[in-house]
Amino acid sequence: MNLQPIKGNHKPRGPVVLVIMDGVGIGRGDAGDLVSKASTPHLDWLREHVPHTRLKAHGAAVGMPSYEDMGNSEVGHNAIGCGRVFRQGAGLVQDAVDTGALFEGPVWKRLIDQCLRHESALHFIGLLSDGNVHSHVDHLEAMLETAKAQGVRTARVHPLLDGRDVAPTSALEYVDRLEAHLARMNADGGVDYAIASGGGRLNITMDRYEADWSMVERGWDIHVRGRGPTFGSAREAIESHRAADPGVIDQDLPPFVIVRDGHPVGPVRDGDSVIFFNFRGDRAMEMTRALEEDGFDLFDRTPRPQIAFAGMMEYDGDLHIPASYLVVPPAIDRTMGEYLSRSGLRQFALSETQKYGHVTYFFNGNRSGKFDDDLEEYVEIPSDRLPFEQRPWMKAGEITDAAIEAMRRGGIDFIRMNYPNGDMVGHTGNLLAVEVSVEAVDLAVGRLMETARETGAILVITADHGNADDMAQRSKTGEIIVDPATGKPAPKTAHSLNPVPVYIFDPDGRAGARLAAVEDPGISSLAATCLNLMGFQAPEGYSPSLVDGPEVAKLS
Repeated sequence: MNLQPIKGNHKPRGPVVLVIMDGVGIGRGDAGDLVSKASTPHLDWLREHVPHTRLKAHGAAVGMPSYEDMGNSEVGHNAIGCGRVFRQGAGLVQDAVDTGALFEGPVWKRLIDQCLRHESALHFIGLLSDGNVHSHVDHLEAMLETAKAQGVRTARVHPLLDGRDVAPTSALEYVDRLEAHLARMNADGGVDYAIASGGGRLNITMDRYEADWSMVERGWDIHVRGRGPTFGSAREAIESHRAADPGVIDQDLPPFVIVRDGHPVGPVRDGDSVIFFNFRGDRAMEMTRALEEDGFDLFDRTPRPQIAFAGMMEYDGDLHIPASYLVVPPAIDRTMGEYLSRSGLRQFALSETQKYGHVTYFFNGNRSGKFDDDLEEYVEIPSDRLPFEQRPWMKAGEITDAAIEAMRRGGIDFIRMNYPNGDMVGHTGNLLAVEVSVEAVDLAVGRLMETARETGAILVITADHGNADDMAQRSKTGEIIVDPATGKPAPKTAHSLNPVPVYIFDPDGRAGARLAAVEDPGISSLAATCLNLMGFQAPEGYSPSLVDGPEVAKLS
């Protein structure tokens, strides 16, 4: 599986550096577009002087069911890293639900059988929205209906509130919908299906990359132990938390436990079955470990109930987490990273904690570990443990320092790196902070450009999806919705459906890069592009390269 060189000497003097500006897409240039509003002299210069184009980063271009579905960092880095488009989590799960394959599989049958034999409860933990990034409420409702049809008498739902992949204060829309669905199921008196506990996704349960295990412990307390602030309903909990903190958005809402007659309605008990119904892995991994790992010691789980557990999908294919899952994930092979390692080329992967797994695990096709320990170097810069809007520059400076050191060191053929700012700060809905986050990334890109001139590196500057480029809620006709309380655009925290840029900065001109005629390109073309710039042919079946040779004027 060795790469084949392109005829002629096109190898650059320095490494090819793939710079992923997470969440920095191409917006409309209006008040909701914080990328265009920000001061970005380096990105502006690139637009004027280097080969560049727009790439699709959502919908079918990254394996999602339709172009109404936003992209996300997981599927985006999959597509970038493997150079092709695989049908992804949301589509796979929807197919399994629609065909009934999910309910015919041995894992589902085992969970249901556990509940029937022990007359125990079936629990569902997961993100309650239709954002289709981590989960979808349709999947939850379908599982509840099938569980009832198959004789499960007690079910408990532990919803995690979104406000990130959907409107920032839309939680009651989904909670009311779920409550109405449960009421219809309970109407004949044959079952008892109810919401048991919940809270904001960035307050409990959905930590990732081991950034803050206390979030998971809070989730354990309310989901498993039934310990936390108590309320008579989820609506009452949300309204009470909002009254106590009027500015809070859904993802940050504190936890709640639902009680009847003074007792929690749904702690997880011995003999119960539990499903984590998120299909995306990064924010499901830690609670999954807490629920099923025997040697777990990151917080006290006493008493730990003996349960049957499954995730919606396999969250880590190498570590086999979880041990049981309902839907088989795509088998992603022949990634760019594997080709480079098998060909004896040196790689360097870099980000801060929040996106470190994206340039490693997801980039490598949902694979933990390295292909070759001697040829690959992975660097994680620890992320700040505070709200991102309070420090919107995040670790852009430290990431850039490490990248510059690697570029100057020599001996590295390919560097991939991620600046999380546009995405992580974009999700906060704080418009001023988002503007600063984009400016921090632009400053970092400028430093990389200077080092590329010095070292002969080629920069491929792009994004995995949009976010900071569309920060305003819009009407059905696309007009910005203004918050009457502030007179400013009502903030949107979800990813955008906008294209993303790609700029090819080749100061030596050695690679002879010029834009190829690729119809409607997507971010899956970035792998072939980087390989071509390194002087190698793209593997068979890869999405077409964005560059073509042999001549291009030297850039200054």
